[in-house]
Amino acid sequence: MTDETPLEDGGSGGECPAGFARRAFLRGSVAAGVVGAAAAGNLIGGSDVALAATTGNVGQGAIVIPFHGEHQAGILTPPQTTGIFTSFDVTAANRTELTDLFRTLTARARMLTAGGAPSKAPGAPYSGDLILGPTAQPDSLTITVGVGATLFDSRYGLGPRKPVQLETMKPFRHDDLNPALSDGDLLIQVCAGHRDTTVNALLDILAHTNGAMKARWRLEGQRNQPRPSGTPRDWFGFKDGIAQPAANQYNQLVWVQPHTAEPAWAAGGTYQVLRIVHFNLEAWEKVPVAQQERIFGRRKATGAPLYASGPNASENFDPIYTNDPQGLITPLNSHIRLANPQTPQTLSTSAILRRSYDYEGNLDVNGVLDMGHGFICFQRELNTYVTMQTRLEGEALVPFISPKGGGYFFALPGVRNDQDYYARGLLA
Repeated sequence: MTDETPLEDGGSGGECPAGFARRAFLRGSVAAGVVGAAAAGNLIGGSDVALAATTGNVGQGAIVIPFHGEHQAGILTPPQTTGIFTSFDVTAANRTELTDLFRTLTARARMLTAGGAPSKAPGAPYSGDLILGPTAQPDSLTITVGVGATLFDSRYGLGPRKPVQLETMKPFRHDDLNPALSDGDLLIQVCAGHRDTTVNALLDILAHTNGAMKARWRLEGQRNQPRPSGTPRDWFGFKDGIAQPAANQYNQLVWVQPHTAEPAWAAGGTYQVLRIVHFNLEAWEKVPVAQQERIFGRRKATGAPLYASGPNASENFDPIYTNDPQGLITPLNSHIRLANPQTPQTLSTSAILRRSYDYEGNLDVNGVLDMGHGFICFQRELNTYVTMQTRLEGEALVPFISPKGGGYFFALPGVRNDQDYYARGLLA
């Protein structure tokens, strides 16, 4: 994200700020943080296989995604192959320590995304090289930081500055949310071309911030190679996330704008949704393909709308519902039709930026793999997603999915330059 070199203090650089050393934030080891989360049953997913990049050159080791900018990377960035999403409870004692935490997160993200020689965290029991050796390639690494509604409680006096629509995740009609896998003060999204890069970055962040925040839950996922081409498929075998906003719609649909109901500091940020959705693949595999297609509203082989039956039909064809008011071609309760019914009444609540990852977890008591989807999306207004998901309470896919966790977060505005840091406007 930048070729920034580490600095010695917390003003803008890569080393742990002096305040962290003074306040003894490194209480305990990074291993304790990871093991503690595992013991609580809050670690999900992850494959040991390093997958190829999904699009273009993303995933090639030498590629640097710029860190500085009006918006954070990892939102509009073409999705990398692997991602780790970790929710944290902040344990900083006061506003000053919270500021130190955000400065340190900025310093680590700036250094890690640029690649190069790592630095040892004060008090850490290892050299700082971690898994990538003495010199790490940037590997298209992005680190994206969001804040949850609980950060705006009475601890740090931030209540009056909370984004207007930010709230904790409430269950929809068919959800079975596990509190241990839900919400959190912070969400740190780490995405890259290879799994060792994301794990290395997370370990580095944990080592430099342990004592200021504690892991609450974690989701590790991957994006499958496009087959045969185009958009990758999820574990149901369907192409996921075909419909996306156009570049000229980002300001309207993704980024919070200045001079709105949102607090001034929030301009340039966006609301982020992460839902952990278990797939009932045993039941799904018993459903004939023709019925699966009517449940989704797309052809399984091509991703094209149901009216396009040819083997070479494009996934980029727009579904058309105006000539199918009764749902004879695309059922009224199909996934894509409920997500975007294409009516004047639903126009403002039908466009989100999707950036999802698939996960695979452990075997359950019946020997069945916990496999599913980390549904991730960004939108200028959280209510856009909430209204869309409320419509989907009646979709035909409901018997095959079980949402069990996640949260709503506000992805912070970007770090503008060397002197800036995450949440500076919020904390000023």
